[in-house]
Formats: sequence, structure tokens, C-alpha cells
Amino acid sequence: MKASQLVWTLALVLWAAGFLITSSEASAVNLKLMTGPQGGSWYPLGGALAELVGKALPEVNISVLPGGGITNIKAVEEGKAQMSFSNAVSAIDALEGREPFRKKAEKIRHMLILYPQYFQIVVLEDSGVQTPMDLKGKAIAPGIKGYTGEQMARHLLQVYGLSYRDMSKVQYISYADAIGLMKDGHIQAFMPVTTVPASSVIDLATDRKIRLLSLPEDKLAELQAINPGYVKRTIPKGTYQGVDYEVTTFGTFTHLIVHADLPEDLVYQMTKIIVENVATLGEVVKDIQGITPQDMAAELSGIPYHPGALKYFKEIGAK
Repeated sequence: MKASQLVWTLALVLWAAGFLITSSEASAVNLKLMTGPQGGSWYPLGGALAELVGKALPEVNISVLPGGGITNIKAVEEGKAQMSFSNAVSAIDALEGREPFRKKAEKIRHMLILYPQYFQIVVLEDSGVQTPMDLKGKAIAPGIKGYTGEQMARHLLQVYGLSYRDMSKVQYISYADAIGLMKDGHIQAFMPVTTVPASSVIDLATDRKIRLLSLPEDKLAELQAINPGYVKRTIPKGTYQGVDYEVTTFGTFTHLIVHADLPEDLVYQMTKIIVENVATLGEVVKDIQGITPQDMAAELSGIPYHPGALKYFKEIGAK
């Protein structure tokens, strides 16, 4: 199909779906990609991805917008965006209609896996906190409300029989702001969900002595019972200054989701471009480095594939 024919085909299909912005001559297909807050890894990753696709498909323009794990899913489901980064656990919650989603999502589709995420329980060494149970009565920063990390923090407290009501103070703030409060001793714990090492934790560890908390197997099992998208993660010893021990925690996957109504050929082409040039994205997020097509094609519990992505992965033998 010639480029001009592809543009017109996409224009007609996307216009029918109700979320395409085009010029009067249908000279471009404009898509919105929801990422993360500026200062995090998702926002620059989105910029790199948009540039990658734009070079290969000049007729496709991807606008990169800030967002969060949960708000991104809602944006795609409601047709306010056509693509977004997501955490697998939140996508599963959306498809099941569980909190914080009001009803079951019907329009989100899995495209590909990008990298693993780690839930990190970071406390000040002099806080007296040795296990998550010791967080009772402490001041914490679980993340910004509406973001996946904050939901994961609530699940962590839940398996220990705790809630925010048991804390002395709960600050719904960014990682950067949390670091400032940790350095000043105004809060005793924060819980970033990031790749490792996290720049925010590295920053904190240069000023204050820190401790990372591990989770026992029974608590990991309880977390997986809450959401099957949770997976066991291990943070190697020496990842952070002063943390000379291995840390067992839980996490999820960052993956790319798209709206179900995006044309199969467009999603196929974008999947192909991303997979074949994933090393470029690895320059932005270190954890992407070394990922294989098989890794990117791995199943995520109960999250349906977009047929365009599935077609590509089957074609290359990754499925």
C-alpha cells in the first residue's frame, strides 16, 4: 500500500472511531501517547518512541503527553488518547473493573512489553522501620493519587493489615518532593515504582543512610492473590549506597497499550518499528537494553492483544 493510500485508509478508519485529528487533505495521522510525569522515565521514553515511529512513518505524528499509570488507561479507554504506557497490574484492574476503575474496560489492548518495574520500600536507617508492619505511626509518601504506585502501596499495607489511617501522615507527592522531605526527616518512608537503580533513591542515599525493606514469600503470595499481575522482583545487593544486601520485593511490567479501534496495519507497522529499533529506546531507559522480541511478546495475564501486534509477533516466531 502506498503511503498516500495508507494515510487515507487510516484517516477514514480513525475518523469513524471518533478520535482522529487530520488536516483538510488528510495529510497526517495524529495520535496521542500518554506517558508519565516530567522528570520520570516514561516521558522521555515516549519522546524517543514518537521520534522513532515518525522517522519510519512520516505520515504518523505522535503527540507525547504527561500522565500516570491509571490515568493513562482511562484516557485510552475513553478515546482521549490512542496509545499509552501502562503498568500491567493497572491494566488487569481496568479489565476486571476493580478499584480505582468504575467499570470494566473494553477498549484497551496490549501491544508489547517494554521493561520490568520494581516496587521499592525505602526508609531512613534511623527510622526504626525494619519491616512494613513498622510503618504504622510513620509519615510516608506512597506516590501521587491516581498513579499505579500509590495503588500498589495501598495493596502492600493491606496485606499487613494496615491502611493510610494507621500512618501519622500520608503525603501524595512526586518522588522528587518525597526525597526532599526524606532528607529533612519530615517523612520516614517513600515507595517509588521504577526501574533499578532509581535516580531518586541514589540521590537520597548520598545524603542519608537508607534501608530497603524485603517481603517474605507469604506476603508476595497475598499480593498476587490481590492482582495476578504482581511478580516477584529481586534487587541485587550493592544497587544503592549502603544497601549491601539483596532485597526481595514485588513489581510489574511497563507495557504499551493501544485503543482497540486502531487499524491492524498501523499497529502492526508500529510494533515492527519499535521491536526492530528497541536498542534506541534502551538508550533512554537502561532496563530496556538486551530485551528480546520474545520478552516483548510475553503474555500478560488476561490482557488481550491488539491483532496488529499479535500478527507481527507471530510472523517473526516470537509467539
